[in-house]
Amino acid sequence: MKFNLITLFPEACDAYLSASIVGRARKEKKIFIQYQNPRNFVENKWGKVDERPYGGGPGMVMSAMPIARAVQRALRIPTSFRGGTKLKKSVIIWFSPSAKQFTNKDADSLIKKYDQVVLVCGRYEGIDERARKILKTLAPIKEFAVGQAVYTGGEVPALAIVDAVTRRLPGVLGKDASIEERRIASSAVYTRPETITYKKKNYKVPTVLRTGHHAKIDSWRQTKRTK
Repeated sequence: MKFNLITLFPEACDAYLSASIVGRARKEKKIFIQYQNPRNFVENKWGKVDERPYGGGPGMVMSAMPIARAVQRALRIPTSFRGGTKLKKSVIIWFSPSAKQFTNKDADSLIKKYDQVVLVCGRYEGIDERARKILKTLAPIKEFAVGQAVYTGGEVPALAIVDAVTRRLPGVLGKDASIEERRIASSAVYTRPETITYKKKNYKVPTVLRTGHHAKIDSWRQTKRTK
């Protein structure tokens, strides 16, 4: 899977995408991360990527053409990929707080249908709508929200999608059972030691987790999962 982030701040994204499980997946070439900075595609001498909005209002709006050109560059993919495997298809991800919430099913769908995901990270008051109209002629666009909050930019939702998709790729987590939503898991988890003493009070691991009775443990986890 190849991810291409369209962002003004690639260094901020790369810090996260180079760490832990995602970073290991990159080293093992299970995923490929590239960046396109809209600043590299401006045609004015000041390097501006934003302008005042038509109709008035606060803030600035990202210009359409630097975004469109950055995505176009991202879509210039080779005819073969990862040892001669032909690419199936590319998709463009657009973020909006009012869009459909991204889910695990969406992550599975991206893996099944696409080899390259281009994530457009907006900033300021948003992106000139004409950019999306132009991009529709280049590749299909899927619009998502990640959480119900409004973020400063699209980088946080983009990182969330890369993470969610990567951990579901075969071999990334070692075995399929490591993916919580594919097994009975609860939000309450425990590890060693069996008893922790803090301010003269003992905090113990629930007895059921120490029984070795898998059916009872699954039942306990199911109750904790629904709370």
